[in-house]
Amino acid sequence: MKMRPIGLIALGAVAALTLGACSGGGRGSDSATSGSGGGIAAGATVGVSLPWLGTQNWKEAQDMFKSQLEAAGFKPIIQAADQKVPQQQQQIESMISQGAKVIVAAPIDGTQLGSVLAKAKGAGVPVIGYDRLLSNTDAVDGVVQFGSVRTGEMQGQSLLDGLKAKKANGPYNIELFGGGPADPNAPNFFTGAMSVLQPKIDDGTLVVVSGQKQFSQAATLDWDNAKAQARMDSLLSGFYSNKKIDGVLSPNDGIARAILTSAKQAGQATPVVTGLDAENDSVSLVWQGTQWSTTYKPTDKLVAKTVEIIKSLQAGKGMPSTTVKTNNGKIDVPIYQLDPIVVTKDNAKEVFANDPTRLALLK
Repeated sequence: MKMRPIGLIALGAVAALTLGACSGGGRGSDSATSGSGGGIAAGATVGVSLPWLGTQNWKEAQDMFKSQLEAAGFKPIIQAADQKVPQQQQQIESMISQGAKVIVAAPIDGTQLGSVLAKAKGAGVPVIGYDRLLSNTDAVDGVVQFGSVRTGEMQGQSLLDGLKAKKANGPYNIELFGGGPADPNAPNFFTGAMSVLQPKIDDGTLVVVSGQKQFSQAATLDWDNAKAQARMDSLLSGFYSNKKIDGVLSPNDGIARAILTSAKQAGQATPVVTGLDAENDSVSLVWQGTQWSTTYKPTDKLVAKTVEIIKSLQAGKGMPSTTVKTNNGKIDVPIYQLDPIVVTKDNAKEVFANDPTRLALLK
């Protein structure tokens, strides 16, 4: 996935990047809804398709899309597909038939929605990808997401920082975990992390004792915590019977907690473990010093950016300008990219100062 960012925001800054320059969505400016004319009627229906509600961030997205779209005067149809691609395809098709004037799609598998999105395009309905890239289709006007490669870079650096904080010098024994291979973000998280970790593997500072260094070996099918714990159990029994594991790259919080459970059950001292999503359970573990870090992607900011784009379409202004684009196999897709923030015990109170739910966990 080749991206052309216009700049990097310093680690630890949470900023919504509305990056200016070339205008227009992935379909050009001749569409009545995507271009400068036409617009969308007040009170229009907006369809939001989510992959599932199995993690805190997706539950938050469901609630926030409902409240923010209703506050903006739209009529939302919000559905989750329980990680079943055919169900998501059917739900989006139903949204189109119910008169949705915009479709927001967070795909289970970014390569599997082309046919139904083509129906949206044929009906003149703009499509906005949410959190994940929509691949191999020209029926997408833009994607709102936290930079996935950048997120991985931050996770990799956090692992290095945590290892050094626990033990001044290496070598450090580590293992690598990735997310679900169908999720287009997952390999990018891993790529970003490995851009930071690979030089340290090459110079001997980090030792992947199992030798499992490829995404295909580290991936966790469906982001399933139980599968992650089973793999960690196997790694510890197979490679660490007489070794200490110092750290683990974890792609999200649920997998991080599974890794920590496995390590505890194996009698290992608590390793340095990264995470993602700032789930409540993991925020508590970070505050207790059990999980080293989580990477916070504020759902409210991502939803707000999406609603901002829908308002632009409603006003007949088309897709906002951005110079960040990613080729999805068919077209260069405009990316509306936000930057996450790594959270450790040291900065948790500052990061969550305006988040009363998570702030209440820090005690």
